[in-house]
Amino acid sequence: MQDPTAVPTLPEQPDAALAGRVDAVLDGYVGSSIVGAVVHVVRDGRLVYRRAAGHADRESGRAMAVDTPFRLASVTKPYVTVAALALVDRGILELDAPITRWLPDFRPRFDGAEAAITLRHLLTHTSGLAYGFAQGPDGPYPKAGISDGIDRPGFGLAENLRRLAAAPLTFAPGSAWLYSLATDVLGAVLQAAAGRPLAEVVRDQVTGPLGLGHTMFVAADPEALATAYADSPAGPVRMTDPHDLPFGEGGAIRFAPSRAGDAAAYPSGGAGMVGTAPEFVALLETLRTGGAPLLRPETVAALTANQVGTKAEQGIGAGWGFGLGVAVLVDPVAGATPQAAGTWRWGGVYGHNWFVDPAAGLTVVTFTNTAVAGMNGPIREAIRDAVYGAG
Repeated sequence: MQDPTAVPTLPEQPDAALAGRVDAVLDGYVGSSIVGAVVHVVRDGRLVYRRAAGHADRESGRAMAVDTPFRLASVTKPYVTVAALALVDRGILELDAPITRWLPDFRPRFDGAEAAITLRHLLTHTSGLAYGFAQGPDGPYPKAGISDGIDRPGFGLAENLRRLAAAPLTFAPGSAWLYSLATDVLGAVLQAAAGRPLAEVVRDQVTGPLGLGHTMFVAADPEALATAYADSPAGPVRMTDPHDLPFGEGGAIRFAPSRAGDAAAYPSGGAGMVGTAPEFVALLETLRTGGAPLLRPETVAALTANQVGTKAEQGIGAGWGFGLGVAVLVDPVAGATPQAAGTWRWGGVYGHNWFVDPAAGLTVVTFTNTAVAGMNGPIREAIRDAVYGAG
């Protein structure tokens, strides 16, 4: 177990009414479609709710704890995004510069012509890159053996980038939106620009300044991680290694839970970190309150402002746009949500979801060990509505 004195803390102001509503949601899902969960709700900088429920490991009977470390999957992306924006603030990176400045061999093509991808394209997922898990087995990424960053492909980042650059872009950069391996490419840009491994860049720019000692690319104690489970018709099953989980129309996500403890695995900027819910809350609260000591307030404002017009609605849903690494709510009515305009959110495919509603002063983090139900199953909206007292 982690040393609780090392976990970032917030002043507590329990909200009994909110707790009753969120407890009811957790009690309804944990033990059925969800094996274990940790939920934090922060309002105006005060922790109003915190609970660990269910099991970190069902078969051994190990209970979930508030500081249990998880495989973060795409919760990695905010850490790498903030590290990149910190280097932008320092003048080491430029948002609208072509990434060939740092990755001269990364030159994918669209419609037969080389396409100029910028750092902004990577951050906004408008680069034309994709994810293999969404393509189906006959898609160009699965055929090329491109890793989505959560398996153990048997080769390194340079080889994955070579394969990725050789695959055709889905669209011309800037012309559309598609969730993608862009943040893995961003991680390679950070390494090249800083001249250091990505893990060191993220530590120096993000986790170190915030004192997040349990968020990293290789688990210090893999046995302490929450065990990974996957959806099945009969309920959550313990993941094998590897584990293929059907996803979307004909696609499949290939997980390799052992990657989290493999020091030889390349650092996936989009999916490769492990960490705890309290430490992620600390990052989100840092951003919600202006960004210091990591980013300038103007940079946080750009990160959390819609950068793509209506391009992301086909992928995220009506009323939603996308900023520099996060989904941004533009129209709550169209989005059918009690969250206020300006809310930003995302999740992680191992079973996580989170959002920040600046207008309400809310930061809400739900980590589970059940893929993908904890990310985009009904528990996501149920906890959201319980926090607002909606529904």
